[in-house]
Amino acid sequence: MAAFWEEPDFDEHERVELVHDRASGLTAIFALHSTHLGPGAGGTRFWHYADAADAMHDALRLSRGMSYKNAMAGLPMGGGKAVILADADRNKTPAMLAAFGDAIEALGGAYVTAEDVGMSEADMVAIARRTRHVTGLPAADGTSAGGDPGPFTALGIFYGIKAAVAHKLGRDSMAGIHVAVQGTGSVGGGVARLLASEGARLTLADARDERARALAAELGAETVAAGAIMDVACDVFSPNALGAILDDAGIDRLQAPIVAGGANNQLARPGHGPALAARGILYAPDYVINAGGIISVTLEYLARESGARCDVEEVHARLRQIPERLIAIWDEAAASGRSPDQVADAMAQRLIGR
Repeated sequence: MAAFWEEPDFDEHERVELVHDRASGLTAIFALHSTHLGPGAGGTRFWHYADAADAMHDALRLSRGMSYKNAMAGLPMGGGKAVILADADRNKTPAMLAAFGDAIEALGGAYVTAEDVGMSEADMVAIARRTRHVTGLPAADGTSAGGDPGPFTALGIFYGIKAAVAHKLGRDSMAGIHVAVQGTGSVGGGVARLLASEGARLTLADARDERARALAAELGAETVAAGAIMDVACDVFSPNALGAILDDAGIDRLQAPIVAGGANNQLARPGHGPALAARGILYAPDYVINAGGIISVTLEYLARESGARCDVEEVHARLRQIPERLIAIWDEAAASGRSPDQVADAMAQRLIGR
């Protein structure tokens, strides 16, 4: 394994740290990509990596994505990410969460964490006992933002899918639009329910087949095996699981004119954005369409830091801006001949002073 700063995913990150706490068994990576706009904000991923090098790849790529996501969402936050290396049994203990909270506190406010894959709202509460630099905590009442960011992420993706359908297919309704949804967890399941409420036809898949089948029964949808979802002929392919699925082979398999979903780092490498465009596939850059969750938890955190209340209506107002950003990206891509991901990256890089 090469030194991490020589890896392709290293992008002038400001700070990368490995933390190991022998007593609790915690091993975690903190990656701060940019603090140009404010503290590095991004969730914590709890995952078992068969190859430890993949944990570093995740931390580097996801933290850079958070810099871009927060900048494009107009938030006064930089980009950061934490990865906790789980064992094969994914054991997570109170002592481990306490040690992780202490490690965040030791960063002195440079990093603000929230929920991501493998972490829960209850985990955020446990971490908050050791540091205030955590968000996604339970809302005090129904009029404030807070808690699980998944529903806000799903709503922003839903708005983005509708914008993509209007832009590419000229349709102002989701009725009868066939969407293949990969991943039916908090985000993918939320997207599917919103699409179904507007009459979309759905095909669902999940690594946990029983979860996809249960949601399909609820919504009157079809299911396919997890490995077959990218082969479904549809109007929209919506990836809402793990990233790096849009590689050479994955793009060749697609039978959809639109890719719009919430998974982070969907493009395996930078060249895969132009490859989608070459096939005439409209791509919604992931860190633009999936910004709903970070919008909700950031406004929650900023309100709490200032002693104010975060009104959920402000969150919804910002979610409704996601389609506007996507349309601006697609219009510039069409005018410039660049792919949407290239246009979005350039916009984000300008915003973070690069």
